[in-house]
Amino acid sequence: MKTAVYPGTFNPITNGHTDLVERAAGLFDHIIVGVVGSNRQKSSAMPTDQRVELAQEVLGHLPNVEVRSFESLLIQFVQEVDSKISLRGLRTVADFDYEFQLAGMNRRLAPAIDTVFLNTLDVYQCISSTLVREISTLGGDVEQFVSPRVFQYMQAHSAN
Repeated sequence: MKTAVYPGTFNPITNGHTDLVERAAGLFDHIIVGVVGSNRQKSSAMPTDQRVELAQEVLGHLPNVEVRSFESLLIQFVQEVDSKISLRGLRTVADFDYEFQLAGMNRRLAPAIDTVFLNTLDVYQCISSTLVREISTLGGDVEQFVSPRVFQYMQAHSAN
């Protein structure tokens, strides 16, 4: 059984993330969406448990997809769930540059783990969680970028 781990902060999970997981679900037997519990390079506006819950709701229609949080290095998490595949999404050339370097470092640390890249569909290339959060925080409409459930959550929490 081929299990792929798709890691990210999913802060929030966007339509781009969802599309990538839906497409990957047809390529792999099992997808584990790994929600990074803490990332020193990114601020987490939403608590980890809320990001996991929203991802579970958004991806619940996919029977071969599981959502978990993790706090370790990605390669440790991939090994912990008995996988050998890290799945990464690419939106732009800048993403590729960063992801290629990350894949190389992960390969040096854990040679048995491969990184598989899926490109984002062009309709989702401009969407990032960071931009969605910023637009929402400043009162902009992000409904077209996230699922109805995530939009509802963001609306409820931006008023506070």
